[in-house]
Amino acid sequence: MTQHPTSIDAVQELLARQDYVCGRALATVTFLALTLGKPLFLEGEPGTGKTEIAKAIAAALGRRLIRLQCYEGLDASSAVYEWNFPAQMVAIRTAEADGSADRDMLQAELFSPDYLIERPLLQAMRPDANGAPVLLIDELDRTDEPFEAFLLEALSDFQVTIPELGTIKAPEPPIVILTSNRTREVHDALKRRCLYHWVDYPDFPREMEILQARVPQAADALSREVVAFVQALRTEDLFKRPGVAETIDWAKCLLALDVVELSPQTISDTLGAILKYQDDIARLQGSEAKRILDEARASLAPA
Repeated sequence: MTQHPTSIDAVQELLARQDYVCGRALATVTFLALTLGKPLFLEGEPGTGKTEIAKAIAAALGRRLIRLQCYEGLDASSAVYEWNFPAQMVAIRTAEADGSADRDMLQAELFSPDYLIERPLLQAMRPDANGAPVLLIDELDRTDEPFEAFLLEALSDFQVTIPELGTIKAPEPPIVILTSNRTREVHDALKRRCLYHWVDYPDFPREMEILQARVPQAADALSREVVAFVQALRTEDLFKRPGVAETIDWAKCLLALDVVELSPQTISDTLGAILKYQDDIARLQGSEAKRILDEARASLAPA
């Protein structure tokens, strides 16, 4: 287990060892979240590294990563715990067959920890020899307001109540990171509990750093063309602009195809690595891909 970093520079160095290139603003809010024990709320476009920073922090600190993937209809029972109903039914049938079905004893046994299925929030409240885990609450904007209200209460006291077992409180608060793609606004009350940061698309130098860290085998010339093309592509009127994750995936695809230089044909053949909607792909076929490639190369030319 690694101790929390003691400076902003130490945060950047710690994350860099996990191949996560972190700007100073994000490093600052991460340092403060770790130092003050406050949840960190990250908003931004998909593919900008919000989820990855939680993974990088967990790996860097040697902590367990617990991920709660949010979705529409997620409720408290699915996020905290469930009873193992099939196992409980087997226990009931067995007790009936043996003639040992004492009602009170059986009920106490059925609602004991042996039959409890722990979900992410409860798991994050449990003690861990390696220190408090990293709790990633991913894509919170996919849930609804009732779950937000429950989460607000849970994150206030870092405890949950199971009627049959009582209240379970975290001996040490987990490191909490919440992410949102901003498909809807998250309530202010929850945001006020957190430190906030908007994770934007990186500029050219930072995206080059990220690509060199994640795909070091790519030649510098190809990496520069890839990043310049993706940066130019983000200025287009697309349904979904490519994130950093798509930049990395595209570079890996080009390496697998032994590409050393971008061409309109290569771009057309591999658009599915960076664009995920057919309307966007159709828009970039033919002369459009060449136009954007020419613009990207022009941006790389020395002034």
